[in-house]
Amino acid sequence: MMLVLGAAVMLLAAWRVNWHALIADKSRQHLCFGAGMALVPLWMLQAGIREGLEVHFLGLTTLALMLGWRLSQLMALLALLLVTAFGFETWPEFGANLVLGVILPIAVSYFVFLLTYSYLYRHLFVYIFVAGFFNAALTMAVKSLAMAGYMVWSGQYGWQMVQNDYLSILPLLLFPEALLNGMAITLLVVFRPQWVCTFYDRDYLINK
Repeated sequence: MMLVLGAAVMLLAAWRVNWHALIADKSRQHLCFGAGMALVPLWMLQAGIREGLEVHFLGLTTLALMLGWRLSQLMALLALLLVTAFGFETWPEFGANLVLGVILPIAVSYFVFLLTYSYLYRHLFVYIFVAGFFNAALTMAVKSLAMAGYMVWSGQYGWQMVQNDYLSILPLLLFPEALLNGMAITLLVVFRPQWVCTFYDRDYLINK
């Protein structure tokens, strides 16, 4: 069921991508695949006590802000395929990792960006600290809670075990995840704003 849902979302994302523009823009292709490949070593740095309860930094908030909702889903899918092929994740859990570890976090990150863009003052620091920093921490929390719920629902582990061995370390991950994404977004909008498709000079810099 998870795999079918994940495949449907990915097909929808791929269907709505402007492939003609992407194929014609070599620099955009390099940016997309480079951003996707950057996730692979980040996701390989895992820590965990039990199988299926490993934790790692996500970096998906930065990816969503850089590439937008559709391309970030596809590039994160590529990273997940490679991490699974390398043996850091298991194929039986690929569907759950796709839906709960890729689709859900990117959807949360992009939705928070849309909320900040629509309802908050459009300022550089709002973009960095709310859409980048705090957004990343919220995304990590949502992903971890969703994965914990799945583990309990699927019967792989009991709630007490998930709470003690997985959720207990969640507070230790929120600030580093937020800092990682906040610093990445700061560097990008300062030195390479053209790489961030959700950052608009006319909204965040001009006439401020």
